[in-house]
Amino acid sequence: MIKNINEKEIEKIVATNRKAKHDYHIIDSYEAGIVLKGTEVKSIRNGNVNLKDSYAITKNGEVFLLNMHVSPYNQGNIFNHEPMRDKKLLLNKKEIRKLLGKVEEKGMTLVPLKLYFKKGRVKVELALAKGKRVYDKREDIARRDFEREKLREWKGMF
Repeated sequence: MIKNINEKEIEKIVATNRKAKHDYHIIDSYEAGIVLKGTEVKSIRNGNVNLKDSYAITKNGEVFLLNMHVSPYNQGNIFNHEPMRDKKLLLNKKEIRKLLGKVEEKGMTLVPLKLYFKKGRVKVELALAKGKRVYDKREDIARRDFEREKLREWKGMF
């Protein structure tokens, strides 16, 4: 039996923040919509976006994404957007209150993990994270190396 998969239901990942999983312990993640201008959406569709140093803050009961760089659209002319503009995230009030309480704890922050299209709309996977210490990063690297060596030995046996 062949399933009829609608192309609009498939998630198309545009950008990921690989540095976030290296620098933070991910505690919880949320899916949020994002308020964008028309030329920003076209530029994101082309893949001209960078999440590297971006983070989210809460102001007046709203969540904003800062330092996300969206390059200007080539055919945008005078209607182009500012590349480092603060972008408002769309979350339920209940989720915002929950995030606000968690972020006020020591060392907690909101970082975007990935930017993707879902049913034709731009979505952000926002993570509640706690910063890693240097020794935590070293432990993660050592664990990864150990797993890689174990896999090599296992493949060599067969």
